[in-house]
Amino acid sequence: MPRTIMVGLDGSPESRAAAEWAAREAQLRGLPVKLVHAWEPIPGHLAEATHRGAETLQHWTERSEMGVPPAEGWGRIPREAAEGLRLRHPGVEVTTEQLTGLPSEALGRAAQDAELLVLGSRRLGGIGGFLVGSVGLAVVARTERPVVLVHAGEQAADEHEMDPAGIPSAGTGFRPVVLGLDVAGPDEALIGFAFEAAARRSVPLRVVHAWNPPPYYAYGMALEPAVEREMAKSDAVVLSEVLRPWRQKYPVVEVVEQSHYGSPSLLLIDASHEASLVVVGRRIRRSSVGAHIGTVAHAVLHHSTAPVAVVAHD
Repeated sequence: MPRTIMVGLDGSPESRAAAEWAAREAQLRGLPVKLVHAWEPIPGHLAEATHRGAETLQHWTERSEMGVPPAEGWGRIPREAAEGLRLRHPGVEVTTEQLTGLPSEALGRAAQDAELLVLGSRRLGGIGGFLVGSVGLAVVARTERPVVLVHAGEQAADEHEMDPAGIPSAGTGFRPVVLGLDVAGPDEALIGFAFEAAARRSVPLRVVHAWNPPPYYAYGMALEPAVEREMAKSDAVVLSEVLRPWRQKYPVVEVVEQSHYGSPSLLLIDASHEASLVVVGRRIRRSSVGAHIGTVAHAVLHHSTAPVAVVAHD
């Protein structure tokens, strides 16, 4: 079965932005896009309607008053979205699929046959960041396929460099791809995803790694300058060794290594301001403890200004 780039669509502005991002990514990869719309066949889904937008709720209500089954009424959402994508991205094959059940579970099952799953995240007011939502977090935590989160209002120009006049433009080159890497447990799937993304965009890969002193420094002990320099140097050597075979495998990708003392979440969030895509990992947890995203990925999902790809790995 050919792989597709799958989009979870619910008619909200953030899901429409996700669909647009997916179409652009499909052009880079030469893959089709599938718009998947999942609905709950019970009145309880109205409780989440505020997260789907007033337009979606109004449409569902109108169709219900007319005696039209929800599945038929909501079928308009993926159908019209697909028509729009085909017009704006004529070289991309776009299909739709209607699923029944809890959205998080339905999307998680459908994503197993996808190359990539793309979801939307809602912008919060002020400087609060972005709200991924319970469905998005559940899907990210459970699926073992890469998931990309795109926030509402994301435009193609946002992922590109400014033009010579300082104006956002999709006609310029892409911004770098940023990879958050833990050298204590580097995973090939995560690193490979980031290198492939950089190669497709013909941009540098900025690898961000955060290091911290041993646990006995955690009680307010300040590092002596000489000790800090030695730790930073040692950590940079380890990072270079981890990336050495990948540089050889992808000689066309310029790699910028950044090993810093501090919080990995804050470093990645800061790097996202100049990135076209931020790539982070999520360790797969197969136990009674349940699904888990991880503190770094969770923070980056909510505060990155660029789309975020979460790659699950063992």
